[in-house]
Amino acid sequence: MSVSIESNFGVDYAAHLPLLGDSIAELLVFFGVKRVYGVGGDFVANLINTLDKQVAVLPSSNEMHAGFSACAQAELNPLGVCMTTYTVGSLPCTSAAALARTEGLPVVFISGAPGEAEINSQALHHSVHPHTAWHTDLDAALNAFKALGVRAERLQGQRHSGQPNVAAEQFLQLLTHAYVNRQPVYIEVPRDLIYQPTQALSLPSCPSQLRPQALNLSGAELIASQIRTQLEQAKAPLVFLGEKLRLNEPLLEKILAFCEQNGLPYATTWFGKGMLDESRPLCLGSYNGVFSRLPHQAYIESEADYVLELGTAIFPSDTNNAFSSQTHAIDNHGNKTMLKGTAQWEADIEAVIALLATQPLTLNASVNLAVETAQQLAPEAELGYHHLSACINAAQQRVERPFIFLPEVGNSLFASFELTTLGSDIGRSYLANPWYAAMGTSLPYARAVVDQLAERQSSQPVVVITGDGGFNFQANELINLQKQGANLIIVYMRNNIFHLGKAGDAPIYACNHEGFDPKLLIQAYGGSGHLCRQSGEFVDTLCGCIASGGLHLIEVPASVEASAQSDTTQKLNCYIGYRNGNPEATQRWQELCEKRG
Repeated sequence: MSVSIESNFGVDYAAHLPLLGDSIAELLVFFGVKRVYGVGGDFVANLINTLDKQVAVLPSSNEMHAGFSACAQAELNPLGVCMTTYTVGSLPCTSAAALARTEGLPVVFISGAPGEAEINSQALHHSVHPHTAWHTDLDAALNAFKALGVRAERLQGQRHSGQPNVAAEQFLQLLTHAYVNRQPVYIEVPRDLIYQPTQALSLPSCPSQLRPQALNLSGAELIASQIRTQLEQAKAPLVFLGEKLRLNEPLLEKILAFCEQNGLPYATTWFGKGMLDESRPLCLGSYNGVFSRLPHQAYIESEADYVLELGTAIFPSDTNNAFSSQTHAIDNHGNKTMLKGTAQWEADIEAVIALLATQPLTLNASVNLAVETAQQLAPEAELGYHHLSACINAAQQRVERPFIFLPEVGNSLFASFELTTLGSDIGRSYLANPWYAAMGTSLPYARAVVDQLAERQSSQPVVVITGDGGFNFQANELINLQKQGANLIIVYMRNNIFHLGKAGDAPIYACNHEGFDPKLLIQAYGGSGHLCRQSGEFVDTLCGCIASGGLHLIEVPASVEASAQSDTTQKLNCYIGYRNGNPEATQRWQELCEKRG
């Protein structure tokens, strides 16, 4: 005999049950979500209408861009959220999901799905279903996300007439998984569940209470004692901070306070760039072996006699470890302590730092870091990648306001490692996709950054640095930056080809037509276009764009000659040639390593 929830648990209990859509909105707000990026569609329409009452449901120009904006959101918040419709909407998000998986970003990919009452032998027009198939496959998107190593589930409706569904609890568990483990999740929500009652939840006062509170590893006091002894014996100590710390701001602040208290110089990895204020006297910048060019690189590579390495990757990435060139001094250092952070939320590092901070160190070190002399620019010099960062640094110094940088993958990314990153109103002054999702992320990232700044009522300048190839991947996102009224400067380096990694003259490397005028394009989106060929002109223009606000694009003709590339790109191209067996590149690489040694 069928029973109802009312007859089983009582009328008062049944009236106490919320609708699933309302619970989903409540849970997103609980995790601090204020914005959701996405593209609408039929299967997600009910959820959009429900969420719109409590969070901003913002449009993106396509689903992949929505996913990339959510990735940037997750760099700055407890969760990033992307929402799309079933399969045709969710499958394009797999590139962003791969990025989130690789970078350890807590991104929640929400997809509408067919209602449970719609599942039958008839194929749905949204399903991946050839007309010759003998069965329907409704799990194509779920399986695609699972293949990336992403936890992927479809919420489940009522299975017994007398019991409410537990879809809200299932949704909470998935959000908690993303938050605690800093990993993406994929959630399909059947559209007919949105307005159905679900089991009521009892939430803690804040998300941090969902994290494990106890450290189940012992020996922190022994590690702290070893580190204290090593630091006190060292004459030139160095603290090397890994990229894992960029998502743990409270711990990062404790480590920096410990370094400042004891006068310990510190540096970070390439992937950690932007989490430090590089104007601080003890900050040595972002280091990556021979591919770096830092004012105090000699201290890192020749003087440091003990390294305390905190929060670096368990399994090193070739990009972040000098492309496996064996020139990364920290990797090869003979006297160091590595504390990777193997407990959730780096609780083991936090325990050791807390013990070290209980009393000041008695140091034998005498660290003398000379003040960096700003690079002098010739105002009439032809502008190019080789001194692009110096020009932008000069503009940042002139306006006396810290910039937030968003470099695009390609020559722009490698030139950007010479930028000076300062403090930020949103906790990060540099956000980049270091390879996995390839080109096309800087403008979607900029959307999330601009929204975050608006929330903080900050007018901090945002600078996107992109080649013309990367820009053309994502120019359609300009419409949403226009709708935001974004204060954004796009530095558009134009050479009309996909230059980084170019190995021939096939048409595939051509990314532009000579007649294309990006200055007219930016005007169509309510912005202003500028053309700069010389260093002084560029610095003046960039400062003027910041002063006037709004959307700007600065076009810079960029030479493809080797001498016009950034120092990092020149070294990288040389190394790639060496690894490919090119005799000339091999000789140059050997000379470079001998000079460095």
